[in-house]
Amino acid sequence: MSAADWIVLVVTLVGIILYGVWKSRGQRDMQGYFLDNQSMPWYIVLLSIIGTQASAVTFLSAPGQAYTDGMRFVQYYFGLPLAMVVLCITFVPIFHKLKVYTAYEYLEQRFDLKTRTLTSGLFLLQRALSTGISIYAPSIILSSLMGWNIYLTNIIMGGLLIIYTVSGGTRAVSYTQTFQLVIIFSAMFLAGWMVVHLLPENVGFIDALQVSGKMNKLNVIVTDFDWKDRYNIWSGLIGGFFLALSYFGTDQSQVGRYLTARSVTESRLGLLMNGLVKVPMQFLILLIGALVFVFYLYFRAPVFFNEAQIKKVYKSEQGTAFKAVESEYNRLATVKQAQVAEMAAAIKKGDEAAIASGKAALQKTESAAEETRTKAIGLIKKADPAADTNDTNYIFLHFVVNNLPKGLVGLLIAIIFLAAWGSIAAALNSLASTTVIDIYQRMYKKEETDGHYLQVSRWWTVAWGLFCIVVAQFASQLGSLIEAVNILGSLFYGVILGIFLVAFYCKRIGGTATFWAAVVSELGVIVIYLWNIVSFLWLNAIGCFLVIGIAAIFQLIMGDENKRLEKTA
Repeated sequence: MSAADWIVLVVTLVGIILYGVWKSRGQRDMQGYFLDNQSMPWYIVLLSIIGTQASAVTFLSAPGQAYTDGMRFVQYYFGLPLAMVVLCITFVPIFHKLKVYTAYEYLEQRFDLKTRTLTSGLFLLQRALSTGISIYAPSIILSSLMGWNIYLTNIIMGGLLIIYTVSGGTRAVSYTQTFQLVIIFSAMFLAGWMVVHLLPENVGFIDALQVSGKMNKLNVIVTDFDWKDRYNIWSGLIGGFFLALSYFGTDQSQVGRYLTARSVTESRLGLLMNGLVKVPMQFLILLIGALVFVFYLYFRAPVFFNEAQIKKVYKSEQGTAFKAVESEYNRLATVKQAQVAEMAAAIKKGDEAAIASGKAALQKTESAAEETRTKAIGLIKKADPAADTNDTNYIFLHFVVNNLPKGLVGLLIAIIFLAAWGSIAAALNSLASTTVIDIYQRMYKKEETDGHYLQVSRWWTVAWGLFCIVVAQFASQLGSLIEAVNILGSLFYGVILGIFLVAFYCKRIGGTATFWAAVVSELGVIVIYLWNIVSFLWLNAIGCFLVIGIAAIFQLIMGDENKRLEKTA
């Protein structure tokens, strides 16, 4: 990066940190540290909810996801608006009425301590693992730009985030997320505009969309039903609904956002607006990836987008063979440039025969290029068996660093850091609050001062931050980060949601039946995933219904057993 980029990057990040510290001044108790004394207006709640969900993974990996698999990932969010309506009717008024710090406090009042502890434990495990992946995302940037060791970069990035979160609390997280999102949306708009601006003079936005569509990158709606297809309208509406209901209704990183609102109405407004904003927001982020794909049809793409990894291969025994494969890939890229120009001209003329012919030729060359790329990846693996051979997360970063003007590169890099800091800070905050409220205070130190709990909360923030850094060290093996985070959530969210739905609507089912139903259901979900029976989005619905069904059966058995014992007595 240029000196101007570094100045923009440093000034933006330092400005955000100082703003957060200024906003968080005066926090002296748990109510202020975790809930900001429930003083947030709805629009701050909305932006905090979006900022918590839209991590660096969203802005770094989503464009790459669209580049490789098209825009069908957006269907993952189709169930979210309906989930927001359900949450506003059921979850929000209950949590506000009970004046809880965490969602899991309610479960002890409804069931018992073991069910509360199990549910909070499932949340802590899932959220800590996901946060580790989120720490890895911005580390990719520094590692790629500076050539730093990724493991050392994870430690540096995680350490900065721990300091940022410990010093601020919920108020710093919420208000800095608001400021961050303004910068993020502005920068992403500029990035999208630059993709189109950098295309050849005779290729405009509509032309780029038409080419992208012909290459199957605008596959926003997929109506074919397939249990194993990760992204279609059915898995998005049904599986996505249950995932969103669980994430926003039972995940403390989100519940903690809308519990800071001034009232039930303010919480509801924030959630409902999130339902309206999230789908178009994700659509536009994915659209940037589809446009970047078109850009790399007109201009040569690298055989592998992680350039730091390529430099390592050059220096290895596989260097000569890799350069030969790279040369073949570049030759095919030249062929594609001519073919895409011919197809675009045919599209403008409306010549359907020429369009079909051009599309077939371009797809054939693209297929040959992918085969060549596979050979290159094989050589990378030979040169470095520990290498991350999935470069989906590097695609958008490569475009930004190599094609945008000075200053704007620094701004785009800054927004990925900002997104990471906002979501990870919220996650660490929720991990600390759940640990202190649901475990430490409830089971170990019940009668301490607020000052004591505040101090312990800061230490638990540090502890969870260190754990997440350890997780980040293994994240390079997970492929597309945005998929990895959502798969991980789907392994737990359905079961957690099922526990809450039993609590809300199945009044005759007790804590013991629910507890064992949750244990059995979680094991069942993991087995279903490992056996690859259905795509991961369906796990949310399956886990939820398993808990409800098994809990009802266990309660019938336990009820009958109780009656038999009473008669015997």
